[in-house]
This record gives sequence, structure tokens and C-alpha cells, in this order.
Amino acid sequence: MIILNLNYILNIVITLFLIGVLGLVLNRKNILITLMSIELMLLAINLNFVVFSIYLDDITGYVFVLFILTIAAAESAIGLAILTIYYRLKHTIRIDKIKNIKS
Repeated sequence: MIILNLNYILNIVITLFLIGVLGLVLNRKNILITLMSIELMLLAINLNFVVFSIYLDDITGYVFVLFILTIAAAESAIGLAILTIYYRLKHTIRIDKIKNIKS
């Protein structure tokens, strides 16, 4: 079994999280990229919980990961369903067009 250094894995987690933040900051047009960036940040956080759960030999991190993945899956499903319906009605998913909606 290969034992990886904790710093190496945490650098990967930080890199994944920063890629997600960069996707949120640089993206101003497409809402799908925004949702994918949020999901990437959540997965980086989950990986962080798993790494520290293994390192500390505790099951609490796994429980948090289970809850976060469940909520993230529901959030993604609802978000994509809303986007699909919106695209069918308006034929666009650009963020600047969505911001101009007045109920």
C-alpha cells in the first residue's frame, strides 16, 4: 500500500478548491460553469474531510461527506431542472439575461 504525504493531498485539495473559485470569479456568462465550479469546490471540501478523517482515524468526516454529497446531488438536480425549463422557455442560460427577470 502506498502511503501519501498529507501535505501532498492537501495541496491537491487546495488546488481543486482554487480552480472552483477561479471558475466562479472569471465566469460571468454561463450559469452551467458556475454550477460546475460550485460542485468542484464542494468535492474539494469533501476530499479534505476524508483526508483528515483517515489521518485522525475518526468516522465523523465520512458522515459529513455523506451528508454533503447528498445535499450537493439534490442541489445539482434541482438546479439543472430549473435551467432546463428556463432554457426551453427563453432559449438562453446567460447569467446577465437571468438577472433581468422581474416577477
